[in-house]
Amino acid sequence: MRVLVTGFDSFGGESINPSWEAVKRLPDEILGAEIIKKQLPTEFIAGERELLSALKSAEPSIVICAGQAAGRSAVSIERVAINLRDASIADNALFTPVDEAVSPEGEAAYFVTLPVKAALAALKEAGIPAELSLSAGSFVCNDILYTLLRSTEGTGIAAGFVHVPLCPAQAEKKSPPPPSMSIEDMAKALEIILTKTIKTKETEP
Repeated sequence: MRVLVTGFDSFGGESINPSWEAVKRLPDEILGAEIIKKQLPTEFIAGERELLSALKSAEPSIVICAGQAAGRSAVSIERVAINLRDASIADNALFTPVDEAVSPEGEAAYFVTLPVKAALAALKEAGIPAELSLSAGSFVCNDILYTLLRSTEGTGIAAGFVHVPLCPAQAEKKSPPPPSMSIEDMAKALEIILTKTIKTKETEP
């Protein structure tokens, strides 16, 4: 079994992106499944292109993308992506779409195909602050999730998205400091979600 896990490069004036820092810390194998790690650019067009390329080359059974969500205090397992690009800041390619569709031919929304409630329970049991989220926003994170779910619809691939808070090094530079979480805890959370998803996938007929 191959598993694709992605994080983003830094954006918005930050020097790091905790989503990628957490992904880098994942082991190369979980329960016998190969973990393939990929950094995506925080760009609408290039991010989508690189995600689709990674899907084609990896041929994964599971895909989990991760992104930074400043202001959140818990690991957020997203449940849905919407067909909307509406950016309040420019992406790293200086593109600022407003009220645009991710895909004119796509559905209004797609739901993730991860075992979200089982993963949430496992995170809480491990003592990691966690929540389910009904909004991945309308910036690049939602764009990537929408593209992922639309391209994997009907394939049997388990796919979804996890938002992580800022890390302490980012938060301490802001006034007042927003919520943060250690990168080690973020990586542990991703590993727990992956473990639960792999176990679920292995029981499928």
